[in-house]
Amino acid sequence: MLPWKRAFGPLAALLLAVSVATTAPAVATTPTATPTVSPTAVTAAAASSGWNNYSCKPSTAHPRPVVLVHGTFGNSVDNWLGLAPYLVNRGYCVFSLDYGQLPGVPFFNGLGPIDKSAEQLSAYVDRVLAATGTSKVDIVGHSQGGMMPRHYLKFLGGAAKVNALVGLAPDNHGTTLLGLTKLLPHFPGAEDLLTEKTPGLADQIAGSAFLTKLNAGGDTVPGVKYTVIATRYDQVVTPYRSQFLSGPDVRNVTLQDLCAVNVSEHLAIGLIDRIAFHEVTNALDPGRATPTTCASVIG
Repeated sequence: MLPWKRAFGPLAALLLAVSVATTAPAVATTPTATPTVSPTAVTAAAASSGWNNYSCKPSTAHPRPVVLVHGTFGNSVDNWLGLAPYLVNRGYCVFSLDYGQLPGVPFFNGLGPIDKSAEQLSAYVDRVLAATGTSKVDIVGHSQGGMMPRHYLKFLGGAAKVNALVGLAPDNHGTTLLGLTKLLPHFPGAEDLLTEKTPGLADQIAGSAFLTKLNAGGDTVPGVKYTVIATRYDQVVTPYRSQFLSGPDVRNVTLQDLCAVNVSEHLAIGLIDRIAFHEVTNALDPGRATPTTCASVIG
């Protein structure tokens, strides 16, 4: 990837964040805006592809349901059009939720306060456990979706209900967006705007109050297995090693150590990268894990 493209991605993300924050009311009232997708339609679309099927009962081979947690600007369907069928085809019961919605902003989620999003995850996990008759789930999250569940585990009793947390490019220690967040103090009101209009973004800035509290006293909680899958070419969560966790029962993986020619960046690792997907299944079922290589793309 050319250097200017690597820099443009996070800049575009930041500009899009500000654009969404400042135009949210217009999105709700402009006739040409993207229509709101109803929860029923979302559930139906996912179920038709084999996931969010609440009659699914986990098998002996895969005894825990998998809850997929989308990233910032994502939703319960689009973020998982690659990974959800991949897991369903391998015998997993798979579920996905929407969280972090803002009033007047349809379709793009993960923008609300992250502690409140974690409460939504807590309620959703309880729903999945009740439907499947199981005592624990495994969670797989992309970007914010790989970090936000840690608040659930640490502060909302989630550790008793979760066996493993797998993060694809999670911003566990925040992001500088290649240093672009350092520009915020030079634009009067910009940081206040992000905090007021898109608190989910402000919470992800390295050094935020949310992340300081989340990481105080250690990255992990007892009883949960953690896997972080990162790419050196991540242009959003930077530096990429900030994604890694420290503590017991942690495995940090860099895709390029498994396949040197892998060029996935922040979005591709969660959307289409079957090498990353193979490593997800290894994390979900370590007893049946097989080596992840470049050939895993056709596995």
